[in-house]
Amino acid sequence: MQKPHSPRAQAAYLDLRRLLEDDAVSGIIGTPQKLMRNGRGYWYDLHRVGTSVKNRYLGEDSPEMAARVARHAELALAAKARAEERTRLVRTLRAEGLASLDRTTGSLLVGMERAGVFRLGGTLVGTQAFKLYEGELAVRLGDADLTQTGDIDIAQFEHLSLALGDKVEENLAETFKALDFDPVPGIQTTSVWKWRQSTTTAMVEFLTPSFRPEEDVRDLPALGVAAQSLHFLNFLIAEPIKAVALYRSGVLVQIPRPEAYAVHKLIVADRRKAGPDQIKSRKDRAQAALLIDALAEDRPDELREAYQDALERGPQWRAHIAASLARMPETAARLGAL
Repeated sequence: MQKPHSPRAQAAYLDLRRLLEDDAVSGIIGTPQKLMRNGRGYWYDLHRVGTSVKNRYLGEDSPEMAARVARHAELALAAKARAEERTRLVRTLRAEGLASLDRTTGSLLVGMERAGVFRLGGTLVGTQAFKLYEGELAVRLGDADLTQTGDIDIAQFEHLSLALGDKVEENLAETFKALDFDPVPGIQTTSVWKWRQSTTTAMVEFLTPSFRPEEDVRDLPALGVAAQSLHFLNFLIAEPIKAVALYRSGVLVQIPRPEAYAVHKLIVADRRKAGPDQIKSRKDRAQAALLIDALAEDRPDELREAYQDALERGPQWRAHIAASLARMPETAARLGAL
């Protein structure tokens, strides 16, 4: 069982996330408008830019989002006080032992947040997302090997990227260039979906779910980049959540639900190829085991629903999950007892 963080740390994390979400709507400069698509509401900031009208996407409708939009003018007036409180809360969380980001990762996430990547549905996945479950679940992640990575992976649904009618406010290629990241062209395509930093081994990669037999490269118009499509990724990034990365006075990002991440890692672990990828496979299983252990204790209903959802999606899903659990008897017993 993972050691939990203190109630003080839990409260500080939730307060910091709330303040960052307030900031996200306090910059509305026009008229907030809710548009309906396929029975779901999406909020936009409708305003003029010169002679044209721009719809800046704010986020999917929810009671919390609607309440923030209604208070956006009031929230704008309190921006300075919020900034000071965010700094205090970050200091508190560091003192409580929550991990901060390194400068490279922190600068990248700040740049992507500023450009609107997470506002436009980009979701941080992989180990960088796993690290942020420390705050979301209020548990100490323990083993440093599980949180070590130089990769930053961002996923977005292609259909969402096409439907939003909005795009990043800064060219991401320029953002990456300013941080010494160079494009890495694909072998069979001129499209670029990953960048590597020239001074370190850090890598940024964009991904999108594949709903066809092949796993090819697709465009993400809202982000202005291409992305490698992958099977099973749709399960991971459906219904993502907001999370806080500790860098400067906090960075608001989007990550998968922890129960989806845990189950998806069981699938990914078995999909890894033999050889060097087996090291990553062991890491996948270890991350899944830790999250399942924590979730079975604190969020068993959410974990059970995610697990059953994946099992019901077809024989390939069940086969990958079963193959991983065959090597994880304690985790298999945890899931079987839900």
